[in-house]
Amino acid sequence: MLSAPLLQSDGVKSVIATEKTMKQSEILMKHSANRRSFLKKGAFGAGAAAIAAGLLPGRLAAFDQGDSDGAPITKGDIAILTFLSALEQVEADLWIQYAELGGPTNAVPGAQGLSGIDLKLNGKSITTGLAPDYVIALQVLDGDMPQYIADNTDDEISHHRFLNNYLASKGAKTVDLSQFAFLPPSRVTGVPQNGRLTNLKQLKVDTKWWTRYRDDTQNPDFGGTFENAVPDLARGQHPAIPLSNDDLVLNADGTPSNHLQAIASTAGFHFAFIEQGGTSLYPALAQKVTNLEVLRVLLSIGGSEIMHFQVWHDKAGNAPKLTDGDLSFPDLNSGNDPNTGASGSADEFQTNLIMPEPTLFLSKKLGPVSIIRPTSTEQGGAVASVVSFVQDGLFFDPATNKNTGIVDVLMRLAEEADEARRQL
Repeated sequence: MLSAPLLQSDGVKSVIATEKTMKQSEILMKHSANRRSFLKKGAFGAGAAAIAAGLLPGRLAAFDQGDSDGAPITKGDIAILTFLSALEQVEADLWIQYAELGGPTNAVPGAQGLSGIDLKLNGKSITTGLAPDYVIALQVLDGDMPQYIADNTDDEISHHRFLNNYLASKGAKTVDLSQFAFLPPSRVTGVPQNGRLTNLKQLKVDTKWWTRYRDDTQNPDFGGTFENAVPDLARGQHPAIPLSNDDLVLNADGTPSNHLQAIASTAGFHFAFIEQGGTSLYPALAQKVTNLEVLRVLLSIGGSEIMHFQVWHDKAGNAPKLTDGDLSFPDLNSGNDPNTGASGSADEFQTNLIMPEPTLFLSKKLGPVSIIRPTSTEQGGAVASVVSFVQDGLFFDPATNKNTGIVDVLMRLAEEADEARRQL
């Protein structure tokens, strides 16, 4: 936990500095132990260790300082940028799948705005809105969903591209995880059948971010615990995209079937789950950066992730109450806790409470404040982000019932990023 800074004598400062150094060493050992424990429990592709080693930055002698206060770009800075570029490639991959199926389309009135959609990956145009009935279901959450999906996709592609370009400009190695792009995409007509990095067909979506941003007495940085907004999403495996044309079913009145709406609503909550991760990750890693220009990069990209999360947080709240098999979306405005049924829970679940509720930060003595959370480097960070993606099911390979080898690579890059320390 973090504590409020106190003025100390030189002698006390020396003791504190020694204790801080020891604590940092303990944290590093804990991170390594946690990672090793996590890897032993999973089954990852052979040779991933060698791949990860090839992605890690080499010597920093050739790196220029850029626009900075004189502090060099350190190996830790490069490790952070390398990990973020890798994670942005993962996000670009999943958002492209959402855009292909649920992006703007002329086939649905109002789904294509006046502005042309020019999504491209490596110079090749991305066709959007290939599942018009899915678009209709997404528009139940908000009429502008197709445009927002396309814009979010464009942003994530640009983040990965920029970070790679920035790494190259400093003489560091860039990141390309495309060799792990072999997971099968949706079989909906028109979807390119090239392999993908991520699986959106069997997700276990954590929705604790919903209550975490409404709680005024707890902060995950202090070890706070929170409830899911949609408990069923955190159980089982749920599709966030139509698996095939068979899922694209409308009722006689043109409204989405419960099954199709459940898929679209799962996507709505998944959008926010993905973007709240970046919202916390960038400020957590920014605390480890040495070079001022690198800090500017993290703060600037991180700010756009916050904008994404705010949009999706708002739209997820419009998911209608319904049941589809073992998946139920509750009425979050009922005043009842969807986990226990207890009444008097409006403040924790009410859908229009999307501004971060003031809560504890740094020290309880300072009083509540509206903040992004978590941002503690002990409670969050790179490894924690990868673990959350794995638990979400993003890298699950249905052909093997195991995660793909990308997990080992991401975990090794994440560990390098988490071990970075600001050098003064």
